[in-house]
Amino acid sequence: QVQLVESGGGSVQAGGSLRLSCVASGYTYIRNCMGWFRQAPGKEREGVAVIDSDGRASYADFLKGRFAISQDNAKNTLYLQMNSLKPEDTAMYYCAARGPFPCTPIRGYLYSYWGQGTQVTVSS
Repeated sequence: QVQLVESGGGSVQAGGSLRLSCVASGYTYIRNCMGWFRQAPGKEREGVAVIDSDGRASYADFLKGRFAISQDNAKNTLYLQMNSLKPEDTAMYYCAARGPFPCTPIRGYLYSYWGQGTQVTVSS
């Protein structure tokens, strides 16, 4: 089993930044892939970014370089640095884990373990 706990969400004005964190516990072999997903009210869940155990990252095309995913294996922590935030980034952000490779495509149905989510609200 894997347990994932997100933190770092909050309210910010457009153009601002936030850093989300996700602390993972459980067997490492079932979290070879870690990722961030988000879901806005009334919209489907969408993938944001994923990273594999070797540090290779992939991003959703719509981000255009604004976000960066990283991990600190010593702390079992996944991060999402979000810059130049826009109101359309407002959503619940979820951390997720997957055991088997590959880690892409960035689709939620491929990921088995999920955190409870952290809310990000961006005001204009």
